[in-house]
Amino acid sequence: MKQYMLQGTITLRSKTPALVTQELWGMLLAYNLLRFMMCQMAYTLKSVMPYQIGFKQASIFLTSQLQLLPTVAAGRYPEILRYILDMAESFVLPERQEISYPRAVKKRPSRYATRPQRERKLS
Repeated sequence: MKQYMLQGTITLRSKTPALVTQELWGMLLAYNLLRFMMCQMAYTLKSVMPYQIGFKQASIFLTSQLQLLPTVAAGRYPEILRYILDMAESFVLPERQEISYPRAVKKRPSRYATRPQRERKLS
């Protein structure tokens, strides 16, 4: 589970097994709803795949917008959903840089102490 979905609070607050199960289902439902909305946001942008949308920033934005829905008149829902989809471009992650770690053979350390080499005189 993503820990920042609950913004650092205790993840499971329920005490009984039935309520823990209910809370886990609620968390899974909320996570899938966020991912579904992120997919909708990505598909409004033609060249963006859903995995290119940043989860943390998008989840904070989506939860704040979805929490406002109960206070808004039902006729304004399409307007709010259009606003959410219009904000999709601000959550696109930058392209990843190619990182290369080429293989290298390391010199094995000697088990024995070595003397420093003396300089030879050329005669």
